[in-house]
Amino acid sequence: MNKAVFLDRDGTIIEDVGYLNNPAEIKFIPGSIEAIKMLNENGFKVVVITNQSGVARGLIAEDMLQTIDKIIQKKILNGHAHLDRIYYCPHHPEAGHYPYKQECGCRKPAPGMIQKAQKDLNIDLAKSFMIGDKISDIEAGQRVGMKNILVLSGRGQVEKERIKTSPDFIAQNLKQAAEWILNNQ
Repeated sequence: MNKAVFLDRDGTIIEDVGYLNNPAEIKFIPGSIEAIKMLNENGFKVVVITNQSGVARGLIAEDMLQTIDKIIQKKILNGHAHLDRIYYCPHHPEAGHYPYKQECGCRKPAPGMIQKAQKDLNIDLAKSFMIGDKISDIEAGQRVGMKNILVLSGRGQVEKERIKTSPDFIAQNLKQAAEWILNNQ
């Protein structure tokens, strides 16, 4: 079985600009590509799981979301790193229209995207980690028994004050989180 690091996208890998719908607005948080490369080189599957309710809200078309993800992957590849998979949840329980307005099992903190990746990539969740800048990221990882890291990039500083169950580690950014993982696996 494989070990993995699950990453939130906005605020963890790239700057959180709200509902990203323009590839020109993609800006990587310093050190994030280097962090992904470190994880790749140390045998971790690297999987992005991201809530993208902008699709449900009508703020971004699903094909544009997929285009943005491809551009992100290409830029990471140019940095000599790679993502093993990207999963996204386009749903919202209260906003939008059918088929996106719905309760689902994939919107974090629900663990659906993690469970899909576990099956697709043969992942041992007990040896895996979740990194994100929101409470929903930490809760998703906790629900499946993974270690969790809150990054203070993105919304992490604000979310830190509201968190009820402490993460295993709080990092300034993805690079510091990756270094902690490599020292604590």
